[in-house]
Amino acid sequence: MSFNELAHQYIDGEWLTGSGSWDIIDFNPYNGEKLCSVTVATAAEVDRAYRAAERAQPEWAAAGPYERRSVLEKAGLLIGERFDEIVEMIIDELGATRFRAGYEVRAAQDFLREAAEQALGPAARLLPAAAEGKENRLYRLPVGVVGVISAFNFPFLVTMKTVAPALALGNAAVVKPHQNAPVAGGALVAKIFEDAGLPAGLLNVLVTDSAEIGDSFIRHPVPKVISFTGSDRVGRHVAATAAGLFKRTILELSGNSALVVLDDAGIDQAVEAAVHSRFMFQGQVSMAANRILVDRTVHAEFTRLFTARVAALRTGDPRDPDVRIGPVISGFQADALTALVEEALAQGATAPVRGRTRGNLVEPTVLTGLPEDSPLLRQEIFGPVALLVPFSGDDEAVRLVNDTPYGLSGAVHTAELERGVRFARRIESGMFHVNDSTVQDDPKAAFGGEKMSGLGRLNGDAAVDAFTTWQWMSVQHGRTHFPF
Repeated sequence: MSFNELAHQYIDGEWLTGSGSWDIIDFNPYNGEKLCSVTVATAAEVDRAYRAAERAQPEWAAAGPYERRSVLEKAGLLIGERFDEIVEMIIDELGATRFRAGYEVRAAQDFLREAAEQALGPAARLLPAAAEGKENRLYRLPVGVVGVISAFNFPFLVTMKTVAPALALGNAAVVKPHQNAPVAGGALVAKIFEDAGLPAGLLNVLVTDSAEIGDSFIRHPVPKVISFTGSDRVGRHVAATAAGLFKRTILELSGNSALVVLDDAGIDQAVEAAVHSRFMFQGQVSMAANRILVDRTVHAEFTRLFTARVAALRTGDPRDPDVRIGPVISGFQADALTALVEEALAQGATAPVRGRTRGNLVEPTVLTGLPEDSPLLRQEIFGPVALLVPFSGDDEAVRLVNDTPYGLSGAVHTAELERGVRFARRIESGMFHVNDSTVQDDPKAAFGGEKMSGLGRLNGDAAVDAFTTWQWMSVQHGRTHFPF
């Protein structure tokens, strides 16, 4: 596989050139090398892809769970065979370090295994009925066609964890990958499923932009569910557009997670978790610990150890095994992060660690002393900038954690596990972890956020709920007596 081989639209089992009048250029964010270019798909190709999915889906649903499982298992085997090749492509397209790229590919394998199991899950329930001689049956049916709008930060995983269960449950899918990850988030997934024997039309990939297709990807009459991963600003528009057409949405949106260090925490472990939670993949993770809240009784010790660890993180070529911080995804993002740090310093913050910006390389920065009313404490920071915030006691910590419009993930560190559980239960967040990182995903655990961090859940039973619908059928074995 090469970038140029995969630089196409994938519609109804064919690799095609888009009919748009301009190209999306896929660049290596570290060295600026052009990886490939893709001529954009138009609204006509959106229609073609959805219609192909609509035609193919009924036969796929009728094929049965064992056939679907077989294709998913084959796809998982192919990822294993092509593991190193996929890792190399993710490093090039995203600027991910080798560790980070490998993590993503292994996670995608785990989600494929889970999806293969879901294909054989229960498809019906028999319930008692109040009326004599009657039985109630509940059939779990595929929704039909799912539209998937993927993100750039974990594109291979995000697309796979949506597409795999949707296919396993008898649906078809149309994917629109992010412009910065058209291969890892789209074409690569399509190629794996094509080679695994997935029938044509069941998975389609459209590389395009809203500037070309408007809202046609969401508004098209075929998809019954739109799964979107990205910012809350765009997610709000997706939700409003889909709701007006009575489409179900699964929205995995922005975060402003906090990692909390209580007064009895193991400081060394908390420091390690905080560094990982904030700086994994250059901080370009919605679950990243934007805010690190530390009890005042241990704040000085934590800050000393944390800043030393952060200052030692090496920034540079993601292929260098000693590098921990690669490039951010674009020059626009690098400039925005630099401006954010300057804004914080102007508000009175101090920077015990102040990183430089060199092209797309943004070295880590640690900020302290932000005023409590600073808007930076309530927004998502998508890059290697950490905010250290002191607090006094658990109640204040809970208030600070919840003082944000977001509620995606978080973590608390304490020597008393049940104290951590009690703390976590007070947080307005879809996910929260005790004595661990804020950045976590698991194929069986419901994944998603509260407040402006999204709607709905993925993974495990939640994915089954997301991509199926219920049909109630009653069967009268005797005779119903009607009042007329």
